[in-house]
Amino acid sequence: MDIALYQKIKKEYDDFYKSIMRGGKLPMRETSQGFWGAAVADEVFEAFKKAGLKNCKNFLDIGSGDGKIVLIASLFAKNSFGIEIDESLVNKSIEIKEKLAIKNAGFSKGDFYEEDFSKYDFLFCNPDSPIERMLEKKLLKEMKGRLIVYGSQFIPKKLFRESEFKISGTDIFVFINCNDKKEL
Repeated sequence: MDIALYQKIKKEYDDFYKSIMRGGKLPMRETSQGFWGAAVADEVFEAFKKAGLKNCKNFLDIGSGDGKIVLIASLFAKNSFGIEIDESLVNKSIEIKEKLAIKNAGFSKGDFYEEDFSKYDFLFCNPDSPIERMLEKKLLKEMKGRLIVYGSQFIPKKLFRESEFKISGTDIFVFINCNDKKEL
């Protein structure tokens, strides 16, 4: 794991958020499909270590926002990918990825409901509540690996809670699909 690259990723996003705040706004806003809010880089980095992301082949951030989660995941996973509906956030993701020359990360503008979750061994989400029911239905149908949930605003009711922990006061959960529990 490349700690120096992690520090560069963190700095890029810290600078991005400072530029937003200088404009009198917070690093969060509504998108056409929900709400984007920045996750804390150090919490995500530690969560990925605790959740065992180092053995990940294919990682997906469901609603990847500005791409920070995907770029941090690229330090652990062979391939990391993010799908986001908001074009300006996808563009920011690609801009930072290219600036840091990160090869094993990718981004796509699109609706994650159209993405096949079954090809990923780790999924990540920090969703807002309006998508809960539809997202859990899709996870139950397609998820083959693990789901890392950042925060407690979305707790799947029908997935098996494999573990939970706190990092700097933030709840982190790891779920598996009950139907696929034997395979993991």
